[in-house]
Amino acid sequence: MNQINPREKIKLYGFNNLTKTLSFNMYDICYTKTVEDRVAYIEYIDEQYNAERLTGILREVCRIIGAQILNISVQDYEPQGSSVTILICEEDHNQPAERHCCQDAMLLAHLDKSHLTVHTYPEYHPDGGVCTFRADIDVSTCGEISPLNALNYLINKFDADIITMDYRVRGFTRDIYGKKHFIDHDLVSIQDYIDPQLAQKYQMIDVNVYQEHIFHTKCKVKEADLDDYLFHFSKSDISPEEIASITAKLNKERDEIFYGRNMGLQEEI
Repeated sequence: MNQINPREKIKLYGFNNLTKTLSFNMYDICYTKTVEDRVAYIEYIDEQYNAERLTGILREVCRIIGAQILNISVQDYEPQGSSVTILICEEDHNQPAERHCCQDAMLLAHLDKSHLTVHTYPEYHPDGGVCTFRADIDVSTCGEISPLNALNYLINKFDADIITMDYRVRGFTRDIYGKKHFIDHDLVSIQDYIDPQLAQKYQMIDVNVYQEHIFHTKCKVKEADLDDYLFHFSKSDISPEEIASITAKLNKERDEIFYGRNMGLQEEI
């Protein structure tokens, strides 16, 4: 597992203004048997990932990447969902300002030159028991600090069934001779920065555009225990036929999210 380390120190004309952005979409899938349980699951996940807890997660991301928090905005939504935004900076500020507004499910943190955001989207299938919780996270930094250093923490914290990750380096910075530098660290794949033990849990696919410094990796859990997906009941409570039917629905949900297209229950991947 790599850690982001800048190339040999470049003498810059001005400051390092390369923008490095890491974007996550994380999906947690569940199955409920009744409408009441479906409502209870949405309420449970909404409480588990409320704005207060999301704020704590983003605070830890800031600590890991070495960023100073300047401002935090949070919002919890009705009927469900949360957002947080944090503005950050690379340098220490003598008196960092921190402001909280609205107590619904949104969090916004403002950093000087950089920011972190997270938004949550609990939802469910209208005609079945499948429920899917999605969290969107963006960590955007400017300067030498890199969001890739918080990669493993975020994956572990959400323990998602499906993860899609995008990492992009934008802009350029000049050295003292006027030469442009469009990236300041070596990178082949986002996978190189995932802990090997953690990576073993997932099937991974890369879609990278190296000349544009755009990197995309998506992950799907390889093996899953059905009991981990059942809300308020277990495999021992249902028949083999129900086990097969629910397993097929959950596999279909995972595959559709992972491959980005709708498919029939019997369709081969």
